Amino acid sequence: MGKHLTFEQRCKLHALLGNGLSQAAMAAVIGTSQSAVSRELARNVTASGYGCQAAQAQAEFRRASVPNRPRKMTTAVISLIETQLRHQQWSPQQISDWLAQTHGISISHERIYQHIWADKQAGGTLFSQLRRSGKKYNTRANKLAGRGIIPGRIDIKQRPEIVEKRIRIGDWEVDTIMGSGHSGVILSVVDRRSRYTILVKLQAATAELVCRAIVIHLRRHGAPVHTITADNGKEFARHQQVAKALKAEFYFATPYHAWERGLNENTNGLVRQYFPKGSSFADVTQTAVRRVQNKLNSRPRKVLGYKTPDEAFRAC
Repeated sequence: MGKHLTFEQRCKLHALLGNGLSQAAMAAVIGTSQSAVSRELARNVTASGYGCQAAQAQAEFRRASVPNRPRKMTTAVISLIETQLRHQQWSPQQISDWLAQTHGISISHERIYQHIWADKQAGGTLFSQLRRSGKKYNTRANKLAGRGIIPGRIDIKQRPEIVEKRIRIGDWEVDTIMGSGHSGVILSVVDRRSRYTILVKLQAATAELVCRAIVIHLRRHGAPVHTITADNGKEFARHQQVAKALKAEFYFATPYHAWERGLNENTNGLVRQYFPKGSSFADVTQTAVRRVQNKLNSRPRKVLGYKTPDEAFRAC
């Protein structure tokens, strides 16, 4: 086993922390040693807790902090980087790829993280443009407590293997992003293959509204729909109606296994850059939500061979 955790292992650790497991038990689940878990928590827990994305950024920053490395961070390059961070909210990896593809500039994403954390230490705010860590998980006596038991629920273990391979358009993940004080909700629907995202503002996260929105907007985009995967929220209680209307299969992830819907979690983190956690959605319009949707779908992705989600979605 390697000494350093991968980003996937950090996401799993983040999800497990609230379940009261020992470090040895968590290490067994994520496939590493107890000492690696202990070291990870000692290095990367902050005042606000442990977040997988923040921990990854810190680890990459430490690896990048090697003396006597060649420096290419000219004033012009820094200006390009900070513009994409502040105005497009691109990740350091996306900026690194974009610089190489469009400007012929080779700057690693680790070096960009180093610049961001140095800026923070100097009192700057670049770090606030980074993706936020996911939601915290609470320990519950019963794994379904507070989430309700959904009639007709089909577990993700029964989902076809082809969905995991991400080789076709039409396997979707769905989730809801709540405004503070139940001030509205954003429905997030993401295609696993192309990363194409559909965002819809709803007044409330009722099963009726969520069911209707999923059907209407997937039909409106002319999207193929083979499967839909959700968490165990009661807003998806009418999943059978959705499946029938779209002639698709609807599956539910294992409770507290956030990595089974990693694409949803990542997308929600991107959306939270524009609508931060704790903010009200009362005055958020569908036009504003669609603007964010368009920004996410027009970002080049390394996993797509530097195509945008929109290009990948329309090409299939």
